Order: sequence, then C-alpha cells, then structure tokens
Amino acid sequence: MQRHSHLIQNARLIIVFEAAARLQSFTRAADELNMQQPSVSAAIRQLEEHLNLRLFKRSHRRIELTRAGQRLFADIAQPLGSLEESLASIKQQGALDYVTLSTSTAFSYYWLMPRVPDLRLHHPDIDLRMLNSDSDPELAQDDISLGIRIGKGDWVGYECVKLAEEIIYPVASPQFIGSLEDLSGLEDLSARRLIHLEEPVRPRPTWSQWFSHHGLDSIALPRGLRLNDYALVLQAAVSGEGYAFGWDHIVRTMIQRRLLVGLTDWAWHTGNGVHLVWPNDRPLAPKAEQVRDWIVATTAH
Repeated sequence: MQRHSHLIQNARLIIVFEAAARLQSFTRAADELNMQQPSVSAAIRQLEEHLNLRLFKRSHRRIELTRAGQRLFADIAQPLGSLEESLASIKQQGALDYVTLSTSTAFSYYWLMPRVPDLRLHHPDIDLRMLNSDSDPELAQDDISLGIRIGKGDWVGYECVKLAEEIIYPVASPQFIGSLEDLSGLEDLSARRLIHLEEPVRPRPTWSQWFSHHGLDSIALPRGLRLNDYALVLQAAVSGEGYAFGWDHIVRTMIQRRLLVGLTDWAWHTGNGVHLVWPNDRPLAPKAEQVRDWIVATTAH
C-alpha cells in the first residue's frame, strides 16, 4: 500500500513532466494540461526534489532534458501513450452502445447466426457483438453483458436462466450413415469412425464417458479425427468424416435441415444445463435485458 500511495501522489507530477518533456516547453505543457505556467514549473521542481535529481536544464525561454530527464521520459512515454489509447478505446466502446454476448464458436455459428434476423426484426436499434473464445471469460472484468455456459447453474457472481438441458447423442451426415450397414447396438457404433472433441480449456464429455454412461466401460475406441473446436467437429460430421457428439440445443436445427441425422435413442442427459448468464454485481443495461429476454423467448419455442 505504501508503494501504491507514492505512485498515486506522483502520478500528476509524472503527467506534467511527460507533457513538458514531449513539448520541450513549460508554457506549451501548461496550455495542453489547462494549467498555469507557474504551476507546471512548481510541479517539475517538486518531482525533482522527490527524486533528488535535475530533470531539465533551464535557460532563458528554453528548457532541455538532462540525462536523467531523458531516461525518465524514455521510460514513461510509451506506458502513458498505451494508457491513453486504452482509455480512448474504452470510451469508444461505451459510445458504441452494443450488447456483447460471449459464446462458443459453434453456438454463434449454428444457433445464433440463423436467428439474428429475428433479433434485428424485433429490436432494430440493438447492435449485437458476438465474442467467441476457447475459454469462458469473466464477464464483469471484460465488460461483457451476457454469456452462454454449460453447467449446474451455480456460478459465483452470476445470475442465470436455464435455456435447455444438456443432451448429447451421436450425429452424422445422411450420406455417411447411408454408406454403412445398420447399427445393431452400441458395440457396432464403437467400431465406426468417430470424431473427437478436444477443447483445450473447457471441460467437455468424451466418447469414453458417453459409452460408459450407456454401460460399456473401458471400451477400446478406434483412432479418429480429433479437433479442438466444436464448430469444426460439426463441419467434419456434415462432410461425412464420421460420427460426432451432437449437443441437442445446437444440432436440432441441423437435423431438421437434413444436414445431420441424430441417433436420439441413445441420448445422454448429463444433468447439466445450457445457461444464459450475466454478472450480478451490476444491473443489466436496458438493451442487454432485451437481448436476454429475446434469447429466453426464442429457446422456449
């Protein structure tokens, strides 16, 4: 705390020094900072006394950085510039007034994008920003309005509403299934070409766990395609590369469009749910509330 206290006390002096060093003038620094020139001079003297170093060589109507002043200016110019850019970016984000939704790539591509026209129809004044990542960011820290999460719904610091149960069953393209003999049981499926999801951060069920749930423990699975993004898994399944996990809330429309066939008789109800979440440390903005209510209403249909 003592160190931070010194930083806070000296921040104003550093800002005054940076302006004077960059502009090579106490007068021009005063104009830029909306100060009086004597106040700039006094701030520089205070900083020099604190450091016990001369930062400027002063002459009639001219100032010049000392070697110590050059070192200090070189050290602070870039961080202060980055801070200025960051503040400008944050201010711009606030001015844009969009609603940010954090989702997986697959949810955005296969569930959300086909429904965006309906959102635009009912809420034409809302700009939606979809943030896709391979992890689940902290919404409050990253200034994200809403997120989609799979779990028990007990996340600390969040409110949530369940959109659907987590239900998983095998899916494959009609062409791939049509090229094979009919499956007589799970043992037959275990011998077929499987597409594996290996996400690097999010914990996701595996084929071994799926077979175990259906009573086939320690089954030897064939080698198959392994991908680290579920959108790629579904694209591989549509392309006829094998059987993939089908999360019901995502693949349902793909099955209706005959892009995939779902083996729903072998569905696994994991006990988890698909939730829409938002931070509970602040009220939702009105437009974020509208997007939340739209998503809830859409999934109820």
